[in-house]
Amino acid sequence: MVADKLVIGLGGMPGSGKSLVVETAREMGYDIVAMGDVVREQTKLRGLEPTPQNIGAVMLALRAESGNYVIAQKCIPKIKEQTSCCVLIDGLRSIYEADIFKEHFASFTLVSVHASPQIRFERLKRRGRSDDPATYDIFVQRDNRELGVGVGNVIAMSEQIIVNDNSIESFKLLVREHFGRIETLWLKK
Repeated sequence: MVADKLVIGLGGMPGSGKSLVVETAREMGYDIVAMGDVVREQTKLRGLEPTPQNIGAVMLALRAESGNYVIAQKCIPKIKEQTSCCVLIDGLRSIYEADIFKEHFASFTLVSVHASPQIRFERLKRRGRSDDPATYDIFVQRDNRELGVGVGNVIAMSEQIIVNDNSIESFKLLVREHFGRIETLWLKK
C-alpha cells in the first residue's frame, strides 16, 4: 500500500463541476489522473468515434468484460507514476473503484461535487465536448447510465461533498478550503 501520496478521488454527476475541481487542484500543485481518459482511450482502441453513446457503451462493456474494478485498476499505475505527493483522481463512477483505491493508497479520500440537473445540463451544452449530450433526453439517459454504474453511491459515500451552485470564483474557493482540510489531516498522520 502506498502511504507517501495523498490521493483524492473525485465523484459527481456529469456537469457538476469536476473540471473546476481539477483546475483548482492543478493550481494547488496536484497531479491529475482522469478515469474518463481511460474510457476514451479504450473507445479509440476499439475503433469507435468518441460520441456519448460509444463512450457510455465502452464504459459498460469494460465493466461487463473485466469487472467493476477495471477502470480503477488501469489508473493505479498512472497514479503511482505521478511525481507530486498529491494526486487527484477525476471521475469515480462506482464505490468499487473507491474501494480499490483505498486498498492501494493509505491516504485516499473520496470527495464529490453536487449541482442540480438543470444547472448541469446547461453547463454541458455550453462545454460542447464530443461526449456531451445535445438534448435533455440524452442528458437524462447519460445520468441514468451513470447512476446505473453507481455514481450515486460514490456521492453518498463521500467524506466531503462540495456544492457548486454559485460563481466559479466562490466554488474554487470552496474547493481550496476542502482540500486544505484534507491536506492538514494527511500531514498529521
